[in-house]
Amino acid sequence: MTTSKTKKIYFASDQHFGAPTAEKSKVREEKFLSWLNTIKQDADVLFLLGDLFDFWFEYKTVVPKGFVRVLGKLAEMRDSGIAIHFFVGNHDLWMRDYFETELNIPVYHKPKVFTFNDKVFYIGHGDGLGPEDKGYKRMKKVFTNPLSKWLFRWLHPDIGVRLAQYLSTQNKLISGDEDVVFLGDDKEWLVQYAKSKLTDQHYDYFVFGHRHLPMEIKLNDKSTYVNLGDWVSHFTYAVFDGENFELKYFKS
Repeated sequence: MTTSKTKKIYFASDQHFGAPTAEKSKVREEKFLSWLNTIKQDADVLFLLGDLFDFWFEYKTVVPKGFVRVLGKLAEMRDSGIAIHFFVGNHDLWMRDYFETELNIPVYHKPKVFTFNDKVFYIGHGDGLGPEDKGYKRMKKVFTNPLSKWLFRWLHPDIGVRLAQYLSTQNKLISGDEDVVFLGDDKEWLVQYAKSKLTDQHYDYFVFGHRHLPMEIKLNDKSTYVNLGDWVSHFTYAVFDGENFELKYFKS
């Protein structure tokens, strides 16, 4: 893909709307909406790298209540011609086809490679990648098992969604929350994962969410790892203008 000099590509992740309460989430939603209104003026593509919601489960005829303004704004941007790509995170891994059928936004369950202006981007949420994190990897296998999803679907939404929201905000193992402290290159699993990918193929940028900590780390002279941070405490995003890739803080 080629982006023009007047258009930009934006990246954001880990909004966790709905947590810790609807009231506190609304303040963050308003800030995110303000950012979307700002970038729609020159956005060519928007990448959302997962955990837009603190919990999301699609029954066949029911989706979680709320988030109308966010969904409406995304629909408006998509209808205006802005391409939007959504990568499933560990909090919204039970997403099915709602975004695709209602918003015309493709949904990805695994990392994907995109090329813009001859720059190669390896993009994903980041959960379960790299060495270690074995407890979460086992938990993810349980959550993504078709039988687990089938059994959960039999819970009435009022019960299932409330239970999942409670577990998401209270249980660290299930929520996948990390201490927002840089651990060092040798202990940052996504950094190690990116370095391992470079042994097989060149990528200019690895862009992930999940970690909740804004990071920009040079892997070698031609490759950079970027973590987008979050919209819980950092309010960070990244932008590619066709030549340069930059991590920024949004101040409304």
